[in-house]
Amino acid sequence: MGNRANVVVVRENGTHELYRTGWAVGLDLDLLDGPTALLALLPGLRRDDWWLDDLMAEGGVLLDLGRKVLVFFTREGPSTELRHRAATLDLIRAGWPGWEIRPSYEGAAELRGYVGLDPEHVRRRAAGPAPAPFLAPDDEELLGPDPGGVLVTVGQDRCHLASDAFDHPVREGRALLDRLADAPEHGICRLHVSSGVHLDPERRHLGWWSLSATPGAHQVPDLWPGWTVEFWRDRWQRHARTAGRFDPAPFDDGEPPRASVRAAAAERRAARAARG
Repeated sequence: MGNRANVVVVRENGTHELYRTGWAVGLDLDLLDGPTALLALLPGLRRDDWWLDDLMAEGGVLLDLGRKVLVFFTREGPSTELRHRAATLDLIRAGWPGWEIRPSYEGAAELRGYVGLDPEHVRRRAAGPAPAPFLAPDDEELLGPDPGGVLVTVGQDRCHLASDAFDHPVREGRALLDRLADAPEHGICRLHVSSGVHLDPERRHLGWWSLSATPGAHQVPDLWPGWTVEFWRDRWQRHARTAGRFDPAPFDDGEPPRASVRAAAAERRAARAARG
C-alpha cells in the first residue's frame, strides 16, 4: 500500500481541485498551522483527477474554502493515537478559527461524497474482509507507548486484542464470534489501542469506535443482521464505561500530549525546510 493522500480544495464557487501527495504519514501535523500554510503546499503537489481508493489512500484532506469546512483522515499520525488524539484535534481547531473540523471515519469515499461524486468509485472491491489475527499478550506488536491494535471485549468477562494491520474485525460480521472462541485472553487492557469493539451477545448489541478511517464503515449494521449496532466514532470512553476490562493507562508520560504534538509538528516543519 502506498504512502499517499489526496488533497481536495473546494473553491468559493463550488468547483474543486484534486491534488495527490507522495506522503501521508503525519498528515495531521501539516494541519496545525492553518489553511494558509496548507494551501502554500499545493504548488509542490501533483494536480490530476486520480482519486486514490480505499486500498491506496493512506490519508486525505478536503478544504471547503467557501463553507470553511475541513475534512481529513490519516492512517498514521498523532490523531490516530489514543494519548494524542484529543490534543491534536484541539491544536488543529486552534489553527483553523471559524472552521468546522471534521475527522473522516470512512476515508476516501467520504471526500468524494462531499463534492457530489459517487463514493463507490473508491470503495474497496475485495471479495471479503481479511481477518485480523488475534495477538497474545506478549506479542511484539503490542510493545511501545502507542501500540495501536483493536480491542475486542465480550460482555464483562472477555478481552482480546487484534492486529490493526488488517480489515477492522467489526467488518467480519457474526463470523467474528466464532473466531473469538480461540483468541488469546488479555484480562484487563491498559494499552493505548487505536480502535475497539464491544459485543453483548445476550442483548445482541454491538458498539465500536476508531481513531482512523475504516473503509466500509457504512456497511457495518448490514453485516450484523438482528443486532443493534452503535458507532461511537472516536469516543473510546464509551467502550471503557461499557466494558470493565478496558482501562487505558494515564496519558501523561512526562511530556504533556500537546507539547508532544507541537514538538512533532516543529520537527516536521524543520525537515521540510531542510529539503527546500
